[in-house]
Amino acid sequence: MKYEYPAELPVSAARDEIASAVKRSQVVIVSGQTGSGKTTQLPKILLELGRGTHGKQIVHTQPRRIAARTVAERIASEMGVKLGDEVGYQVRFTDESSPGTRLRVVTDGILLAQIQRDPKLTRYDTIIIDEAHERSLNIDFLLGYLTALLPQRRDLKLIITSATIDSVKFQEHFEHALHEKVPVIEVSGRTFPVQVVYEPLGTAPALMREVPGFAVGARPGDADYDELASAIAESDSDRPRGRSGASYADDGITDMPTAVARACAELVIHSSHERGPRDILVFASGERDIHEFEAALRHHYGPRADDMRHPDAIEIMPLFARLSSKEQHRVFEPHTHQRIVIATNVAETSLTVPGIRYVVDPGTARISRYSKTAKVQRLPIEPISGPAGAAVSRTASPSACIRVRTTRPALGSPSRRSCAHRWVPWCCTCCRWASPVRPRM
Repeated sequence: MKYEYPAELPVSAARDEIASAVKRSQVVIVSGQTGSGKTTQLPKILLELGRGTHGKQIVHTQPRRIAARTVAERIASEMGVKLGDEVGYQVRFTDESSPGTRLRVVTDGILLAQIQRDPKLTRYDTIIIDEAHERSLNIDFLLGYLTALLPQRRDLKLIITSATIDSVKFQEHFEHALHEKVPVIEVSGRTFPVQVVYEPLGTAPALMREVPGFAVGARPGDADYDELASAIAESDSDRPRGRSGASYADDGITDMPTAVARACAELVIHSSHERGPRDILVFASGERDIHEFEAALRHHYGPRADDMRHPDAIEIMPLFARLSSKEQHRVFEPHTHQRIVIATNVAETSLTVPGIRYVVDPGTARISRYSKTAKVQRLPIEPISGPAGAAVSRTASPSACIRVRTTRPALGSPSRRSCAHRWVPWCCTCCRWASPVRPRM
């Protein structure tokens, strides 16, 4: 097994601090932004410390099956081992592990089911609760149950990681339960500026004005450039303007799939004038929207999206949970053509898609809501106000984000990153956190 830590990941710089905290404390909280390397590097740090030996295992929870499979495969690849041997995963209907497995990546539902058969979780000596900010009922139950279990098993280590965690609340809770100090390690990542452009339906392409010569019809330095630029400025001043100040050009685009295709076309042109072709990430609310966006993009690009032998081919790749493992892996494979990845918010909360420089955000997502009348959790599609540009702010260069919506979101709209389970009530009575968040009526 190889223990190598990429220097470009911020968590690698905090490796010694994390290892020291794990040695002296039963509970460690690691807070860091998405893309800092927490999910893939923390298990390697624990394995190097000798955890997951003497018949015990390290269990690493993920909120989604696609994330559990991908994380296990990535860790196994980095450590140079075969998936299913020292590193394995378990999701519903699939168990890719062996008696010699030291690190097991599972969904949080799998770990909850194992509690029924093994209440003290005797097969594990370390538990990593990842994506704690998602606030799902599974994570709430796990944290509440582990709070009562930890005093009974002093050999059990608990590491909680998240991108937007309320570190102080978690720290105070576990300090009160265990009567000992709980370290909080902040892992800060590098960020780069993101140019955010708003393009509501029915408006002109806003990003194209950033391409030299596109709006004027001549390049800067040409003889007629100044004359054309002044003429366009005068004509723009006479046009009616929308809320965002952009002149409205009624181009007939009133449906979201066509607007998304146009936004991607703008980013493709913009990237060719900047630093060459760069990959684009398109957020979608669900599988149906993904298929609609994909159809609109393939119709727009035609042969460029169908034949990868074209020198300017564009590869359109959907990413959602029901895809086969082979199709999901294609997103992480090296490629030579420009890519457009269409995914749900799993691409921001659970996975880091490599090579992304641009984002198209339609401004909607599935929000977990509690129905008082039906007494069930629902997942309606609602407008959000979150910073989707944060998905590319941790890339290797400045990026851009087009939001196909107005500049002013609805009052009280949840953000994209925190929308997943923002309003799930805390149901575990043993948690004893602050008063539960009441579901919206």
